[in-house]
Amino acid sequence: MNRTTVPLYRAAHGRTGDKGDRSNISVIAWHPELFALLVEQVTPEAVAAQFRHRAPSQVQRFVLPGLHAMNFVLDAVLDGGVNDALNLDTHGKALSFWLLELPIDVPDHLQHLLAGPLPEN
Repeated sequence: MNRTTVPLYRAAHGRTGDKGDRSNISVIAWHPELFALLVEQVTPEAVAAQFRHRAPSQVQRFVLPGLHAMNFVLDAVLDGGVNDALNLDTHGKALSFWLLELPIDVPDHLQHLLAGPLPEN
């Protein structure tokens, strides 16, 4: 089976929220048939590696199959939170965009479900 590597945003969209120094990032499949692939590849370990520059103290994943979604909770990634952080994005709203850059491998038979143009062969 052939597979193509694409950024996660081709298979899912996301949203970010915050509470103190904790970020919540949702990942929602564009199509239900892509969900199993996302659960397989977008693991807490993969998310922690994607955010290694932010050094999360813990990454938890909550799988929501009825919504074809996952919620990731990343601890200690907001430089102390809104009142303490000196960065421009104190709420961490852009963090979902960083997660959506995570590369995933999509088998050929699911590529027609991806958002955006199909890869050129």
